[in-house]
Amino acid sequence: MGLIPYVIEQTSRGERTYDIYSRLLKDRIIILGRPIDEHLANTVVASLLFLEKEDPEKDIDLYINSPGGIVTQGLAIYDAMQIIKPDVSTICIGLAASMGAVLLAGGAKGKRFALPNSEILIHQPVGGIHGQATDIGIHAENILKTRHRLNEIIAFHTGQEVDKVARDTERDKFMTPSEAHEYGLIDEIITNRRGALKGGGDSDEPQVPSGGDEPVTD
Repeated sequence: MGLIPYVIEQTSRGERTYDIYSRLLKDRIIILGRPIDEHLANTVVASLLFLEKEDPEKDIDLYINSPGGIVTQGLAIYDAMQIIKPDVSTICIGLAASMGAVLLAGGAKGKRFALPNSEILIHQPVGGIHGQATDIGIHAENILKTRHRLNEIIAFHTGQEVDKVARDTERDKFMTPSEAHEYGLIDEIITNRRGALKGGGDSDEPQVPSGGDEPVTD
């Protein structure tokens, strides 16, 4: 995970120390800043559920800087985003690739953002499988089902046809924020601090979906 900064906050009861992610969580900000695995998915889902309990009416900001990861874990985050009552605003800062791009697109309509120098990548899922031929066939079929499901999710949130998404994800498709906006993956490009989101979704107007040894990743 690397070095995690800590911040000191003055309260009526004296000083209180938080790690930076816990402090941001107080402002309803979640950082998805590494490859998506079981631990990260559980942490993000727990954070979403906690913030819904705290205030079911106030937006949650999810900042994404991730190369993607395990599809099933990413879909756990995606499903939680869809079922909780607060709107989840998604912001790409750096990279939203693979499953990260699916989560970016899965934010609340009108509240999906990217910074000017960020990068978005969509492609088909990949996975490593070995074992008996029958098992390989079973898992290959499952990967194809997963691919179709992800294409359906992207199509739903972008307004693109599923067949077009399938063609576009046949190989890596990199997009600039402008291209992602045109595709329908995001709604706005944040170009300056005035357009940046505040914690909790209170923002000024921006200017501008076993048997193998390896899980399927996106």
